[in-house]
Amino acid sequence: MTSSTTFQPVLERIAEEIERTPGRGRPADYIPALAACDPRSFGMAVAEPDGAVYGVGEWRRPFSAQSITKVFTLALVLAREGDALWEHVGREPSGNPFNSLVQLEYENGIPRNPFINAGALVVTDRLHTRTGDASGELLSFLKAESGNQDLTFDKEVAASESAHGDRNAALGHFMASYGNIDNPVPVLLDQYFRQCSIAASCADLALATAFLARHGIRADGTRLLTLSQAKQINAIMLTCGTYDAAGDFAYRVGLPGKSGVGGGIIAVVPGRCTLCVWSPGLDERGNSVAGVAALDRFTTLTGLSVF
Repeated sequence: MTSSTTFQPVLERIAEEIERTPGRGRPADYIPALAACDPRSFGMAVAEPDGAVYGVGEWRRPFSAQSITKVFTLALVLAREGDALWEHVGREPSGNPFNSLVQLEYENGIPRNPFINAGALVVTDRLHTRTGDASGELLSFLKAESGNQDLTFDKEVAASESAHGDRNAALGHFMASYGNIDNPVPVLLDQYFRQCSIAASCADLALATAFLARHGIRADGTRLLTLSQAKQINAIMLTCGTYDAAGDFAYRVGLPGKSGVGGGIIAVVPGRCTLCVWSPGLDERGNSVAGVAALDRFTTLTGLSVF
């Protein structure tokens, strides 16, 4: 790719191809507010490090960010704790579903990585201990980085997740029994469900992720992460960001990425751009079918990849 002006035609071509694609998967059915989404909805945005943003389809329509938010919470904690964080959570792919309990007992309550639910609970717990309001700190960060002061929590989604949150409660209590959770589990769960319920658009999330393309520099020019820490988060996104499909995602897309069961996926081209794609139809591993396909086409058409 020779010029950023080619992003818009590329996005339009991808949208046309996606529109002709049959079979878009199924929305997450365990959260009623997500189950009602049209699986053929589609939006995609690309943000450059200077804040320019391009989009196609429903790229300004807010959707439930869900596990995409785990990237930002991780960045906020890593900025505060540095390598001490890794005493509480690992950096290895899990190979198991995102809400699995299986490995925790073998590994003494230390989750495999920050992006499975157990690991995200630990990271949210660390941020809550540091700030007294983990979800509020996250929302403030997203507002600042996206430039959208209207971002907010979706109370319906948070309540729905809380009502179906027994597995996350089990994870929290299990890790607390090993001393790996600081806060009361009900307090942690409330923070975690609020975090996951944030509604944002492709444009918002592409812009909010751009600090990772800028090697740790925030939108206002201040440094959040060291060069090494930004690299670390990108590396964990590449190896763990799409759950037990991370290998296939790296093979097809070749970018650090993080998906959420709301149908969104963010991706990073360090130094060049960040992307967010949204389509609520999921595959059996919880990743957007059209979203993965669109990112696959983007890296193929542009030649932009970390490989």
